[in-house]
Amino acid sequence: MLHPAVAAIPIQHWTQPSGAQVWLVESPVIPMLDVQVDFDAGSRRDPAEQAGLASVTALMAGKGVAARDGQPALDENALGEAWADLGAAFGGSAGNDRMSFQLRTLTDPDLLQKSVALAARELGEPAWPDDVWQRERQRLSAAIKESRTRPGTIAGLAYSAAVYGSHPYGYETTPESLARIGVADMRARYADFIRPCRAKVSLVGAVTRAQADQLVTQLLSRLPQGGDCAPLPAVPEVAPLAAAKDERIPFASAQSHVLIGQPGYKRSDPDFFALLVGNHILGGGGFTSRLMTQVREKRGLSYSVYSYFAPGLHAGAFTAGLQTRPDQAAEALGVAQKVIADFVANGPTADELQAAKDNLIGGFPLRLDGNRKLLDNVANIAWNNLPLDYLEHWTQRVDAVTADQIKTAFQRVLQPQKMVTVVVGGQ
Repeated sequence: MLHPAVAAIPIQHWTQPSGAQVWLVESPVIPMLDVQVDFDAGSRRDPAEQAGLASVTALMAGKGVAARDGQPALDENALGEAWADLGAAFGGSAGNDRMSFQLRTLTDPDLLQKSVALAARELGEPAWPDDVWQRERQRLSAAIKESRTRPGTIAGLAYSAAVYGSHPYGYETTPESLARIGVADMRARYADFIRPCRAKVSLVGAVTRAQADQLVTQLLSRLPQGGDCAPLPAVPEVAPLAAAKDERIPFASAQSHVLIGQPGYKRSDPDFFALLVGNHILGGGGFTSRLMTQVREKRGLSYSVYSYFAPGLHAGAFTAGLQTRPDQAAEALGVAQKVIADFVANGPTADELQAAKDNLIGGFPLRLDGNRKLLDNVANIAWNNLPLDYLEHWTQRVDAVTADQIKTAFQRVLQPQKMVTVVVGGQ
């Protein structure tokens, strides 16, 4: 099959005097700008007793801005109205590894200037209103308690704890851990990690390099300048499993939830592309995957079955999952385990490999068909220190993967005899 050519996407990169690193793709077709600012302040840096600190810090950073330099304070309602008036959006979130802030705005000069100025205030001068935190803590605690009545949540929590052990990737946010978090903790966390010298800023939109540089300077201008920017303390790696773990949790539900897996690999793994293509064949390719063929198509044991890796700065989990009737759970689990073990032992067939390459390469343009998707890819390059021509050579890297590379990589990363198995449902 002839694969479509992918036009080069020129990514510009530079470091500002503050230490902030900037990645830019100029996209002048649409008068819009998307910006993402990433900091090494994700949940992997949460204290164990305050699980959830990163997420609630990112949440509360958007609940109002303090008065400063003659500008009035804005509560959460006034802030929301200000963004609505601009037709723009700004907000923060936190994952395992990073805390991220995203801005989307039109590039009309007046709107752009006002949007960046407001985003700079929200990023640099959070108000940390205690009354709002008390309300949000109650809301989050109630949501957590409600979610624990669902078998999928119970399975996910048990699985995460078994795979990650004491590593922060496996921390569970609970009403108790939220009760140990106050606005003083958020303010301190923010001051320690959210600094210009620690920022990785990705931009995609209708701006030039000179404009982007000025915008980033303004966006970060209200954060503490200078100060201590020494390397952050290292976080321990995820420990490999010493033995298999099997957890069966009774639950009165129409479906049993089944999860199988173990720690996988870090995003920096040199076999990233072999593992990507291999998992597409095993369980990531939808109806073309081997798990789907064996569990659903041939035996009708589950409507859906899947597998995925979640690589990060540490070894994110390899996970295979399905739902099935409780009376079929043992059979479905056995089939899935056998498929995984066979794939690790023998690798893919030539036909499976070619089909996966065709699917991944043919679908690659869909990963870039909008500013927001392109921003996600640029931010991925920035965060993981990937080469600037990473996207340009992505399809070539996929096409170069061999069956032997997949087999070798899977045998190195996965040990089917040492996997976690969690089944929730039935007796």
